[in-house]
Amino acid sequence: MDANKLRVGYKILIDNQPYIVVSALQRKQARSGSKMISKIKNLITGGTMERTFNGTDNVIEADITNSSATYLYNAGDSYHFMENDTFEQFEFSKEQLGDDIDFLIEDIVVQIMKFNGSPINVELPPTVILKVVETPPGVKGDTASGGGTKPATLDSGVVVTVPLFINIDDEIVINTTTREYKERAKK
Repeated sequence: MDANKLRVGYKILIDNQPYIVVSALQRKQARSGSKMISKIKNLITGGTMERTFNGTDNVIEADITNSSATYLYNAGDSYHFMENDTFEQFEFSKEQLGDDIDFLIEDIVVQIMKFNGSPINVELPPTVILKVVETPPGVKGDTASGGGTKPATLDSGVVVTVPLFINIDDEIVINTTTREYKERAKK
């Protein structure tokens, strides 16, 4: 595949290591063609780096398969999962998962990425429902259409910005990609 076709979410091979494209920006230059400036994340180690490709560079797509798994628990810096089809259990380190650990709650179903048959990383669902455990009280007169925001700590430990009308014990929907409040959970 030509480097010009790289998009966010594509999985590619570099030095026999699988990477996912986190950001991609194409710069067109008058005489030397175009360049693709990308930020890529190693799916095995979790490390990120910037990489610039010439438009004519050939990029190899990584052969990544996905399977469904359930998050079980964490023990220190190890996070344990069980594949839903085979009941095989495996673990990832805190470094491998990175910021995704903020949305891991017991029994959440995730997609496990496998490279050469071995689990290498987790793909979270697009949204998760989490409970607000701490937030300042709303001010009288706050409504759903109000424009103010405040911080809220969720049951997974992550802190997000929410509208003023959100209270403790409310369940809210969080976008796992942008890490932002989306809406109140439907009951």
